[in-house]
Amino acid sequence: MAEKKAFILRINPEVLKEIEAWGAEEFRSTNGQIEYLLQQALASRKKATRKKKD
Repeated sequence: MAEKKAFILRINPEVLKEIEAWGAEEFRSTNGQIEYLLQQALASRKKATRKKKD
């Protein structure tokens, strides 16, 4: 697995509360939930890009 890089994220407090709650429901840490959501968004974007090319 690739090494992870740390960085600072500025986020709206209300959005953070929602992500924390969502992550807790899915048994993920806040960081894990953010990473999961980003991975899902990237996968969705790749699918849309492939469909656009076809």
